[in-house]
Amino acid sequence: MLSPRYGCASVVGLVAALIATATPASAQLIQLKTVPVAAGDQFLVFPSRNLAMGGVFIAVDDPLLDPFVNPAKGARLEGSRLFGSPTFYNISDENGAGRTLPVGVLLGSDRWFGGVSLSLQQLEAAERNRIIWVRPLWFDGAPAPLSEKSANNVYASALLGRKLDGGRTSIAAGIFWAGLDAVDGVELLYALSQSIEQSGHIVDYRVGLLHEFGANRSVEVLLLRNRFDMTHDVTYLDWVRDDSLRMPRLQTRVEQNLDETDTWGLHLRYVQPLGEAGWRIGGILTGNWKSHPKIPNYEIMNIPRDPGDSWAYNVGLGLSRVEGLFTVGIDLVFEPIWTETWAEADSAVKTRSGKVLAKGEKTVENDFWFSNAHIRMGIGREQERYAFQLGLAVHSFRYELEQFDRVEETKRDQEESWMEWTPSWGLALKFPELEVRYLGRLTTGTGRPGVEWTGTRRAFAEAARAADFIIAPSGPLTLQDARVLTHQVSVSIPIR
Repeated sequence: MLSPRYGCASVVGLVAALIATATPASAQLIQLKTVPVAAGDQFLVFPSRNLAMGGVFIAVDDPLLDPFVNPAKGARLEGSRLFGSPTFYNISDENGAGRTLPVGVLLGSDRWFGGVSLSLQQLEAAERNRIIWVRPLWFDGAPAPLSEKSANNVYASALLGRKLDGGRTSIAAGIFWAGLDAVDGVELLYALSQSIEQSGHIVDYRVGLLHEFGANRSVEVLLLRNRFDMTHDVTYLDWVRDDSLRMPRLQTRVEQNLDETDTWGLHLRYVQPLGEAGWRIGGILTGNWKSHPKIPNYEIMNIPRDPGDSWAYNVGLGLSRVEGLFTVGIDLVFEPIWTETWAEADSAVKTRSGKVLAKGEKTVENDFWFSNAHIRMGIGREQERYAFQLGLAVHSFRYELEQFDRVEETKRDQEESWMEWTPSWGLALKFPELEVRYLGRLTTGTGRPGVEWTGTRRAFAEAARAADFIIAPSGPLTLQDARVLTHQVSVSIPIR
C-alpha cells in the first residue's frame, strides 16, 4: 500500500521522464517513479523502428529514432526522407486519451545532416467527479468545462550536424521544445479539486558525438540539459460556516503549485561485433543530476513545497544477432538512484520536545534509495516488401524511504516495489515510394492514484458542527488499475 504522506514525495514520479517516457531515449533521461502512475504515451512524438521490439536499443540501431536521441547519429542517414507518425493512446476506464500528429523531415548529405519536426497533440482528461452548489443544495457529478476536459500541446525539435574525419566522426546539436497546456494524469493527483488549469513548457538541449571505428564498432557520447517548468492553478470548494445563513456554505479557493525540474545528463554507449555469427554486444553508462526547486503539493501527499535533489545512474548491457532476415535483441539495465526531498517551515515551529525551528529550516527530510531494473527483448523479420516484430519490456521499480520528521521527532522507514509489463507488436509494408509501419503496445501494472471520496454529505455534517475552522474533504489514498493501449502508424517517404 502506498501511503498518502510518503508514497509520492517526488513529483518526478509522473513527469520527470519528459520526452523519454515512451521511447528508448529513457536511457539518456532517467525516469524517477515513487508510485505506479499510468501516465500514457503523451511524449511518444517520434517514429521508432525498434519500439515494437520492446524498445531494444543498446546493440540494435534504430534509424528512425536515433537522430532525435543523439543528434550525431543523423550522420548515418542514407539520403533524406519525410515522415509522419500519427499516434493514439487510450487509458482504460475513461482515465484519459491522447492523439498526436507528428510530421518532419530528415536531411543527409556528404558533409552536413539535420532535421526538423513539429507535433500537434490533443489530450482528453480523465473523468472526475465535481461538485456544484445551488443554495441550499449540493450536487455531485457536474460535467467538466471543455477547457479542462481537452488540452492542446505543441512539440517542436531540430538538429544539425557535420561529418568529420572522412565521415568516421560526427558531431551535432539538437533542441526539443514543448508548449504544454496539460501533462497527462496530473488532474487525478488533485482528485478533490473543482478545476485545474495547467501551463508550462519543456526545453531539452543535446550535443552528441559519434565515432565509427569500422567493422561495425562505434562509440558515442551525449551531453544533455533539460528544463521542465509547469504551473498548476487548482480551484477547490471549501465548506465554511456562514453566520448570516446559520449554516455552512461553499467557498472558492485557488491554490497555485509550481512544478520545476532541472537536469544535466551524460550518456556513453559502445557497440562492437561479438564473434563472426552476426552477434553484437553493447554497453551503456548514464548519469543524470536533477534539481527539483519546486514540487507541487499534490493531494496524494501532504508535504507542501518540498524541494529536492536526485542523482540517477544506469548501466546496461545489450546483445543482438542478425541472421539472414531475422533480428533478435535483448537489453539488461540496472538503475541505482538517490533522491533527497524536504519540507521547509513557513514560520517558526515548535517541536515535540519544545525546540523551535526557525522559518526556512527543514521540518521533514526524505531520503530515497532506488534499485530499478529493466529488461527489453524483441524479434523481427525484415523482408523486402514487409516486416513483422514482437517484443516485451519489463520494468521493475523498487525503493526504500527513510523519513525524518523533525517536528514530531520521529523516523519512518518504508519500502515499495512494483512491476510494469509492456508487450508490443508491429507490422511494416515496404514500397519503392514509401514505407508504412504500425506499432501497437499495451502497458499493464500501472494505475491512476487518487484520494477516496468519503462523501459530501459526511463533509457537510462535519462542517455544520465546526465553529471556527474550514473542513477540507479527505480520504485514504487509492490506486485504480489502468491499462494503456497505444497505436502508432509511421509513414516514411524517401526524398530523391
